[in-house]
Amino acid sequence: MADSLSEDDVPDQINRWRGSSSNGSPTKSLHLLAAQAHCRQIALGHYENFLVASVLLPRSMKQPFYNVYAFCRHADDLADESPSPEIATERLYDWQQQLDRCFAGHVVEHPIFIALSDTISQFNLQKRPFDDLLDAFRQDQVKTRYANFAELVDYCRRSANPVGQIVLRLAAADSPENIALSDSICTGLQLANHWQDVRRDFQAGRIYLPQDALAAANVSESMLAEPTACDAVKRVIAEQCQQARQWLLDGLPLADRVPRWLAADIRLFAHGGLETLDAIARCDHDTLRQRPTVSKTRQLKLVLRAMFRRL
Repeated sequence: MADSLSEDDVPDQINRWRGSSSNGSPTKSLHLLAAQAHCRQIALGHYENFLVASVLLPRSMKQPFYNVYAFCRHADDLADESPSPEIATERLYDWQQQLDRCFAGHVVEHPIFIALSDTISQFNLQKRPFDDLLDAFRQDQVKTRYANFAELVDYCRRSANPVGQIVLRLAAADSPENIALSDSICTGLQLANHWQDVRRDFQAGRIYLPQDALAAANVSESMLAEPTACDAVKRVIAEQCQQARQWLLDGLPLADRVPRWLAADIRLFAHGGLETLDAIARCDHDTLRQRPTVSKTRQLKLVLRAMFRRL
């Protein structure tokens, strides 16, 4: 029953427990179980790669990962699925206020925060990475162009790197050296995703290709609206892909510095990012004509490689 709870079902389930409780309030364990089931459903129902990665996690680590993922997924949905940037910003600020209350030790009734609060306490999670994520989501509502690569890296610092920092904390492996390597992988993954989605982002009104790189290649924004990329656009994308590749390669040594169960996931995602860059190269860096993807066969090989290396 718990696995099929929707967000709307969770308060109803808690109220039913409250009604049957002798003191008029649900027990903490039942309250938490419903919230955890909600987070688990979000994590396993929204993102295929997360579902695959969760197979590699120890049983004791699955629920904490589900709880963190549910927080990130909900924030991402607020940012991308709201009717307007103004409404998205308002909803993200409300989510920020609930996060502030959660870290301050106050009771927050939203099921995601009920579950996340338990994980925060269990692993002594720091607030800064969560704040950075929400800051990046809010930035997406107002900033649609990046003057140079440094600006883009700063965006990645808040939109991608915090996820790796939280994961390292869950694994008790968050040394400064490991965080630096994780940041490199997360930035590389974010960049690879941007260059895979140049057309999709442009249609959403965003250009992540640095403005100075476009100007140096005499590429105008109108060229990004074409059905296929001209040679100049492809050269810019190729240059950006090379930088993304280097970020991923620079971070790969992290897999040799963390628990084996986490090393498997790190290799899976880092090599997945490299495979995405290879797919972009195979289509001659024309991500206006098509969105390059990694084949199911290649994905399976990556997963099997990660699983065997964990053994």
